[in-house]
Amino acid sequence: MSAFTIDAVVIGAGVVGLATARRLALAGLETLVIEAADAIGTGTSSRNSEVIHAALYYPTGSIKATACLAGKRLLYRYCDARGVTAKRCGKLMVATSDDQLPKLQAIWDQAERNGVEDMHWLSGEAARAIEPEVTCIKAFLSGSTGIVDSHGYMLALQGDLENAGGMVAFETPVVAARIEADGIVLVTGGAEAGEIKARIVVNAAGHSAPKLAGLMQGFPAEHVPEQWYAKGNYFSLVGHQPFSRLVYPMPDTAGLGVHATVDLQGRNRFGPDVQWVESEHDLIVDPARSESFYAAIRAYWPGLPDGALSPDYAGIRPKLHGPGTPMPDFRVDGPEVHGIAGLVNLLGIESPGLTASLAIAELTASRLGLPPKDTIS
Repeated sequence: MSAFTIDAVVIGAGVVGLATARRLALAGLETLVIEAADAIGTGTSSRNSEVIHAALYYPTGSIKATACLAGKRLLYRYCDARGVTAKRCGKLMVATSDDQLPKLQAIWDQAERNGVEDMHWLSGEAARAIEPEVTCIKAFLSGSTGIVDSHGYMLALQGDLENAGGMVAFETPVVAARIEADGIVLVTGGAEAGEIKARIVVNAAGHSAPKLAGLMQGFPAEHVPEQWYAKGNYFSLVGHQPFSRLVYPMPDTAGLGVHATVDLQGRNRFGPDVQWVESEHDLIVDPARSESFYAAIRAYWPGLPDGALSPDYAGIRPKLHGPGTPMPDFRVDGPEVHGIAGLVNLLGIESPGLTASLAIAELTASRLGLPPKDTIS
């Protein structure tokens, strides 16, 4: 079977895959996105809190920190240019007891080292002045944190890709791959099964990215990480909606704690928690988990009524670490890591991947030797 040839293939039509494909197409490369599902953004990209993160927490110099900070600025610019709804609603980081004050200070200090601006310390009284139902002894406001219409954003990315001559092929799973001297051959399934040969391949397959890296004949096995799955459950609030901003408690070991988010319609939602699971398909929210949510939320909102939480949805974080081990950085593994020309594996891209997506796309382009380019106008 002879392979269909093209300049670049991006595997995965989530937010990072679409942003990356757009960037490659705007560089003049004939670009194809192949997606196993029947629509864009059906995985992690469709099951998150739609928060635009400020880059408060991540280690200085890490990909998470630098891509989140740059990506936040690019994302606001992009949404403004494309008419996508994005709102700088702000986020309160709250300490509810004296023993949490050092951690709150540490987050502030880390955010300053990362270059985050628009932060303001608040006493408990000042925090209640802007969010009357929050309870804390001290807080700070991150003014650049916001929320975005993530589906509208992905549609805009897809539109830019297609306007630049790129394409998206749905229901096209990768079932095998091999690395050849002059490119990478992807064997695809689905109704249009066949082979595609590309000089450039970006593996942006989210949960499936490590598995796909392992499928590639000729790819060094030592660069294929183990995949873990951390489920995040969300509960929506029935009745009175108390907050107009995001409210975040102190983070825990595997996530940012059970926080209060606000959607673009002003509805409050709580989550995610951290539940280690065996599969990315475990997406049912167990109503019994609300018991731990009530306790966590009442630490900063004692007014939460009994029976007010309703199971909403769950998402899966594509983790590169398991329970009790340190959270690693994003991996944008290009030829400088694994030695395979034209290949970039995007691994462990969880939060803040949505915020960082345009910056990750630019970093991927640099790994491929493309010159820097401002693609937002």
